[in-house]
Amino acid sequence: MLYTKLKFVRMETIFLLCVAATHSVMAQGRGPSPVIVAEVVEDVVAPTQEFVGTIVPERRAIVGSAVDGRVAEFLINEGDRVEAMEPLAQLLDETISQELIAAEAELALREYELEDLESGSRPAEKRQAAAMLQVAEAQKDLAKRQFDRIQKLAQSGSAASEDELDEARAQLAQTTATMEDRVAAKELVDEGPRQERILQAKARRDMQKAVVQKLTDQKRKHTIISRFAGYVVAERTEQGEWVNRGGPVAEIAALDNVDAEVFVLETYIPYVKRGAAVTVRVPSLPEVLADGRKQPLDGDVMYVTPEADSRSRTFPVKVRLKNALEEGVPVMKAGMVARVTLPIGPEKPARLIPKDALVLGGAKPVVWVVDVAEKGKGKVRPAPIKTGITSGTRIEVLEGLDVGDIVVQEGNERLQPGAEVVILSDSEATASK
Repeated sequence: MLYTKLKFVRMETIFLLCVAATHSVMAQGRGPSPVIVAEVVEDVVAPTQEFVGTIVPERRAIVGSAVDGRVAEFLINEGDRVEAMEPLAQLLDETISQELIAAEAELALREYELEDLESGSRPAEKRQAAAMLQVAEAQKDLAKRQFDRIQKLAQSGSAASEDELDEARAQLAQTTATMEDRVAAKELVDEGPRQERILQAKARRDMQKAVVQKLTDQKRKHTIISRFAGYVVAERTEQGEWVNRGGPVAEIAALDNVDAEVFVLETYIPYVKRGAAVTVRVPSLPEVLADGRKQPLDGDVMYVTPEADSRSRTFPVKVRLKNALEEGVPVMKAGMVARVTLPIGPEKPARLIPKDALVLGGAKPVVWVVDVAEKGKGKVRPAPIKTGITSGTRIEVLEGLDVGDIVVQEGNERLQPGAEVVILSDSEATASK
């Protein structure tokens, strides 16, 4: 039994050696493998952790009606994009439209009255007042001469009676009063309207302006608009329905920019700074978005809410992202899962390599180190390493590599110890694909 087991182990060992030799021969037959390399660099980084959160709109609003009324037109559907100040619904407004027409006509009348007073007397009115004054002066002169003549006759004992004298005296007094009235009338015409009357007319005009503005504002409120650009995520009414003042009409979400909202433990919050650049991955989206950006996406910490949930002791953190559009539809939608990488500790110096350089599957992670023999060529050897914190697309190396070492970043899938490689530039690698 023992002999059989030893024989089986020897056969398995011989088989593995044959396979390794075959791979070596095949590798030599293929020639040097093309690879893309990266240098081990030292940089200051902070430990990070990935937090699972949710994509939320930059802004969200339930648009309500400012007045009571019946919906005459409902102009939107769920999923539609609306721009800022774009109408969402139109309420019936025939009655207030007629009231506004009447108020505007009344305002025009008040404007004409004020204009008439401010323009003063016309030249024709001044000529008319002057002519009437001349007539009054002539009538007074005539009455004065008649009175003097009759008075002399009465004093001389002639045929002038006392009645004739009284009649002449009364006629003189009447013409004198008429002339004084015409003098005052001419002065009023020359001076124009009193300032008090002009001020009264201005006050009536301003009061009517306020009425027109009030009715205009009420009519405008019958057209319900969106205050910002976004997408209709819910309809809250329909054509023909009655809506009360403050009643909901539609729900609008701004998705041109979105926020990835995560909840961070209080022990990590001191290291999350507003404005810090972080990375976000949305697992449900493709690696390359419609606008050409690759995941993980770059974002900025916009808000760190300074109040924690009393039960979980976590603080809401929002990371702002620019959304992409595909056929007019936002790629990142509210409610999607987001994975946000945030700092969780102080910064420190570290040796870093790209995460893509790691070859996993053994007891320790391994990287392929390139020993450059001449420009653009070299041989590779495996190097087990010990890793530390991650920083975006890079990872810290604690043991196994030194700053300046060259490691294979792309093309490390089928390398063998001692295999020759050709180092490609980024442009050459893109062309070969």
